[in-house]
This record gives sequence, structure tokens and C-alpha cells, in this order.
Amino acid sequence: MSRALSQIHPDTARPQPGFATRRIGTVNWLGVYTLYAKEVRRFIKVFLQTILAPAVTTILFLAIFMVALGGARRTVGDIAFSAFLAPGLIMMSIIQNSFANTSSSLMIAKIQGNIVDVLMPPLSAGELTVAYAAGGVSRGALVALAVAAPIFPFVDLTINHPWAVLYYGLSASLMLSLIGAMTGIWSDKFDHLSAVTNFVIMPLSFLSGTFYSIERLPEIWQTISRFNPFFYLIDGFRYGFIGHADGDLTIGVLTTLAANLALTIACYLMFRRGYKLKA
Repeated sequence: MSRALSQIHPDTARPQPGFATRRIGTVNWLGVYTLYAKEVRRFIKVFLQTILAPAVTTILFLAIFMVALGGARRTVGDIAFSAFLAPGLIMMSIIQNSFANTSSSLMIAKIQGNIVDVLMPPLSAGELTVAYAAGGVSRGALVALAVAAPIFPFVDLTINHPWAVLYYGLSASLMLSLIGAMTGIWSDKFDHLSAVTNFVIMPLSFLSGTFYSIERLPEIWQTISRFNPFFYLIDGFRYGFIGHADGDLTIGVLTTLAANLALTIACYLMFRRGYKLKA
């Protein structure tokens, strides 16, 4: 092939004078940033669906619990129910949207056949993992801000422990971005995404203390709840606002760190093997 090209144009087989080749280096930072920017622009382009819609849904949840179910007069211990509920709703939005971002992106790329545009460039498995995870984290953070903005004027919320809000918010976004990426790689059709969303993500998020304190559950259900990693995300995030946690914060930090490390390795291996990505 190179000999044929040289016969057509002798200079095509050799670098042209003054032509500088780009050195990628150990890490292809430009490639990672480009893929990350593509992921961010993808969901920003439809921000009414990806950013504003979750905020409206969360406000509806808050209105139902506060007005229709009489939550304005309820308390959880000595904490107003609205202040208890709001952090859980914000975290639920982070969980759902971080997962949706990476899973839908990879699923659409596979169905449309343009996943090759991601696999062909000089991007390693680690760089692909970082770029997709960062895109999901960005969407989770923006959704959290969009959800929190209309909540603060109506709910008496104060940030007592900023480190907990930041750590658990980012940990949740990263965890669900990685789970979403793995789901997108594994899925062959949108029915598979829906199955994981409806039978895994939604139950784990709804049954992790989003709307209630697990201290009110029977002992056996408290124990079961502590095996749910989403419980530590919501409990730690809520602790950052109200200063009270149902679980052990040290266990929560170690659990989320271990889960994110394991998910990162698993996602990296799936990209490296080209599992269901390469024919």
C-alpha cells in the first residue's frame, strides 16, 4: 500500500518539510479532554431534558411530601422533615442522572455504529474510563446545582459539613457514572438499560433512606440497608447538611472508596478487552 502511494505521489510516504507531528506523551490529555468535552456538550445541548427536567421532578416530589402528605408538620427526631428530605432528593437526582449520562451515551454510540469513532483514536482504556466518568460526574454536579437552587428558598437548609457534601456528591456521581458506563458496554438494546434502571438503580436509591430514616426500621431491615452502598451515599450527603448520620461515617467513606476503586478497575478492563465493543 505504501509503495503504491509513493508511485502516485512520491512525497506522500514521507513527512513534508515543516510538518510537525504531535507528540502524545504518556497520557493523551488532548484526547481525554476532547472526549470529555464531547460528553458534556452532548447533554448540555438538550439541557431542558438533562438538567432542568430533574429539577422539576424533584420539586414535585418535595411538594407531594410537604403539602399532600402533610410533611410540613412532621419531624425526624428534632429535624424538620423538609430539611431531612431535601438532601435525599438532591442525591437521588445525582444518582439517576450520572447513571443515565454514561449508559445512554455508550448505548447510542453502539446502536448508531459510531462507537468506532471512540475506539479508533489513540485513547487507552484508562483514558476512555476517565473521560466518560468525568462526563457523568459533570452532569451529576450540574443537576445537583439545578435541583438545589429552587429547593433552598423553600427549605431551611444549611451546609454544616462542606467536606461531606462535596465528597459524597462527587463519590455518588463517579460511582453511578462507572456503573452506567459498564451497563452501556454490556447492554445490547435499550431494554437492557431500562431493566438495570428499573430493577437495580431505582430500588437501591428509593430503599436507601431517601425518604425516611433507617433508625425507624426493624433491626433486620436496618442491617440489610447497611449492605446497600447507596445508603452510605445518601446518609453521608445528608450529614453534610443536617449534621446527623444514621450510619458510621468512617464505614461510609471506606465503602464508597472501595466501591469506586473496584468499579474503576472493572470498567477499565471492559474497555481494554473491548467487551461487546469490538467485533
